[in-house]
Amino acid sequence: MPILGGRAVVIGASVSGLLAARVLADHYESVVVVDRDVLPAGPLARRGVPQAAHAHVLLARCPSILGELFPGFLDELVAHGVPVWADGDLSRIDLSFGGHRLVRTGRLRCPEAYVQYYPSRPLLEYRLREWVQSIPHVTVLDRRDVVDLVATADHARVMGVRVAGRDRGETTLIAGLVVDATGRGSRMPVFLEKLGYGRPPENELVVRMAYASQMLKIPSGMLGTRLVGRPPEPGRPEGFVLVGNENNDWVLTLSAIAGNELPTEYAEILEFLRQLAPDDVLAAVRAARPVGQVSRYRVPSNRWRRYDKMRRLPHGLVVVGDAMCSFNPIYGQGMTMAALDAVVLRDCLRDGDRHLPHRFYHDSAKNIAVAWRTAVGADLALPEVPGPRPTSMRITNAFLERVLIAAQTDAVVAERFLRVVGMIDSPVRLLRPATMLRIVKAGGHRHDHRRPIVTQSVQSSARSG
Repeated sequence: MPILGGRAVVIGASVSGLLAARVLADHYESVVVVDRDVLPAGPLARRGVPQAAHAHVLLARCPSILGELFPGFLDELVAHGVPVWADGDLSRIDLSFGGHRLVRTGRLRCPEAYVQYYPSRPLLEYRLREWVQSIPHVTVLDRRDVVDLVATADHARVMGVRVAGRDRGETTLIAGLVVDATGRGSRMPVFLEKLGYGRPPENELVVRMAYASQMLKIPSGMLGTRLVGRPPEPGRPEGFVLVGNENNDWVLTLSAIAGNELPTEYAEILEFLRQLAPDDVLAAVRAARPVGQVSRYRVPSNRWRRYDKMRRLPHGLVVVGDAMCSFNPIYGQGMTMAALDAVVLRDCLRDGDRHLPHRFYHDSAKNIAVAWRTAVGADLALPEVPGPRPTSMRITNAFLERVLIAAQTDAVVAERFLRVVGMIDSPVRLLRPATMLRIVKAGGHRHDHRRPIVTQSVQSSARSG
């Protein structure tokens, strides 16, 4: 692969930053990853990733990308005890979308294309960091904050970053390419404004989502599934996700939109779940032992910083991951979008660095647009979320309602829907005649899932859009 420069700098040792560093390592003589946190020497939560304590899901597209970038990585996750759903048995998942509980009988026709792993966020990030640090010409520096960009006199090119280290003073890292992976709180719009480029325009939908999570130890054998999900639905602004990770750790995450508050005491959590959870989940949580304290987190909005719409961009700078577009986390898109950004960056670098930022933002916007329509459309299906609902969105949501009704009883439709929310297939595939016929045959009756009959389950799950 072509070597494009001497050094690349990645700001942020997040999942998106680590994936970007892996791609850059094929094209630069050295790669430096800079993070402001003290990076733990193990799978532990850290200050710069406050969402790490909450339930996470790798959508189905993500593991294949991780396996491609890090051959052997997925096997390593399994060796560390990470549960996997790989047999396509629909009795092993328990998910609801828009108030419709997916069918729990039958099997996926192509289970090998829909494999789901359930690592905790701290373990996933730690193992990725270990793999990236094992690359000889990649260096990860912690306890250092990037305070500004370094640019040419005419501001046409970013040449590096100014870094302030704790008790180390300020230094400059010169680089042929700087990648910002600092997440939703990215200061890049401010840095660009100082250089005379202005800030990127933004698309934003305010959802005022609150999360409260509790780690649990559930007695062995009480639950067969590893992922149970009941997100908010029209008329019910609360939901929950229960995910089983490595070491028989379980994370219970409660969610509420539109500023609704969540319980903080365990007795209150149980009462909250009583209104939402299937009987087997409620019994398991009642029998569980809480570990640690309840963690809280808030997400004000879906926000897409439209770098692809900027008329002028400096050379030598790319923004990835949540620093560019952050979604309502309830749909589980964040880490998968970070992986897709890494693939786009890799493909762009293979064609050289000429007009790299423009090419990258143009191509990444195609992936983001699909995920954005999914997240924003689902949020605006909830009457509690204010925002414009154009005719095209109302038509799309009405069609998805019919898809989900069919997915309650038809395993084929359920699989095709899961492949779309897992970002394996384009939503257009739902319009194929064979699928449309199944949707029409299913009719239009909603099945009540509030107190579902508990079916025999054994292990794992599907996805969170």
